[in-house]
Amino acid sequence: MSSNKLTTSWGAPVGDNQNSMTAGDRGPALIQDVHLLEKLAHFNRERVPERVVHAKGAGAHGYFEVTNDVTKYTKAAFLSEVGKRTPLFVRFSTVAGELGSSDTVRDPRGFAVKFYTEDGNYDIVGNNTPVFFIRDAIKFPDFIHTQKRDPRTHLKNPTAVWDFWSLSPESLHQVTILMSDRGIPATLRHMHGFGSHTFKWTNDKGEGVWIKYHFKTEQGVKNLDVNTAAKLAGENPDYHTEDLFNAIENGDFPAWKLYVQIMPLEDANTYRFDPFDVTKVWSQKDYPLIEVGRMVLDRNPENYFAEVEQATFSPGTLVPGVDVSPDKMLQGRLFAYHDAHRYRVGANHQALPINRSRNEVKNYQRDGQMRFDDNGGRSVYYEPNSFGGPKESPEDKQAAYPVSGFADSVSYNHHDHYTQAGDLYRLMSEEERARLVANIVGAMKPVEKEEIKLRQIGHFYKADPEYGRRVAEGLGLPLPK
Repeated sequence: MSSNKLTTSWGAPVGDNQNSMTAGDRGPALIQDVHLLEKLAHFNRERVPERVVHAKGAGAHGYFEVTNDVTKYTKAAFLSEVGKRTPLFVRFSTVAGELGSSDTVRDPRGFAVKFYTEDGNYDIVGNNTPVFFIRDAIKFPDFIHTQKRDPRTHLKNPTAVWDFWSLSPESLHQVTILMSDRGIPATLRHMHGFGSHTFKWTNDKGEGVWIKYHFKTEQGVKNLDVNTAAKLAGENPDYHTEDLFNAIENGDFPAWKLYVQIMPLEDANTYRFDPFDVTKVWSQKDYPLIEVGRMVLDRNPENYFAEVEQATFSPGTLVPGVDVSPDKMLQGRLFAYHDAHRYRVGANHQALPINRSRNEVKNYQRDGQMRFDDNGGRSVYYEPNSFGGPKESPEDKQAAYPVSGFADSVSYNHHDHYTQAGDLYRLMSEEERARLVANIVGAMKPVEKEEIKLRQIGHFYKADPEYGRRVAEGLGLPLPK
């Protein structure tokens, strides 16, 4: 017969959940009240450390359905046949704000997808933009520090933001996107998503191609103007979270078409931009979009903490048929993301239900904080062994690619930070350009040092003379010589 008794975490029934044990009516509380101690101790630990970046987010369950045969490019099992469906979980997020920040701030949006495939989990961890501010992971901590709070005032610091960007001209392309209409999506449903980095697909013959992922929203792209966004930030800071939940709850399931750009391996040596530089895009005239499938979100989480807050993603969560590229930013993320989860959620974060692979995990990892399964039981706990334990499968190794040169700290050879940003500016209508300039001027006015403003104006000018001139005029400054 089932019971509805309140219990402790070890299953014992609780006799009194309203009054703590004391020494007499007015005496101090007793340490023997183990239920009181457990409640308070657990409460103190209810909040795991929030993510350093992408702290504020919303998530949903869904599925991915293959709509085009791409088996000549990749042996990834979840893409093996048209019509095949794979369950998935998606987390959308802002980047810089804390867990309680507003959804409608001007910020890139994280766009992370976890596919529960028969070969293990596969994560695509990108943004709603195809490029990023920097192209080497060694600069990431410094960049994010500029987006966080000043250590003295504990306030956001526009001077730090623009100082870093003006001294890192590779950021110009992403800065232009961020300050444009696309900087504040209307909802999480009305934005595209991108893998951003270059990855490698390998087929069952060992043949490879470089690829880039593009998720195109079927709802259409919609954005918020700055005044509406500011109003919503004050009235409903959880606007995007609420919109996504309500849409799915009402049966209005958001969907995206997934496309890839495919580049032959040899083209990487001759393309006019370095294809591994995440501050650059590949022209779709050179490498057209090829349809892969369709992603649909059709189920809300039952518990936000268990499914959204504890969800962990990494571009290093890979499956056979998907390999990495020499992208310097990607190479750093392969370490940093898993390491962040080991710190924030624990050494066994992959075993949590939201992160657990749908196929059986077989390895020799044992122990660690929060190990809540049988810890491998009595099975053999090392490899190689003579007791029939799981063994490596050479056919599932990542594909090789040639490397050459000296071990050294080097930058990308290509230093054209202006062409693509200028092309983007010239693609905008006059109304879009006016809003872009107004957004930039408003963001740069609080910057304390004039030399920082002038240095940044110089970058805008190199992208397009009109772009630089209009920002300079808006700030009441001369064009730098």
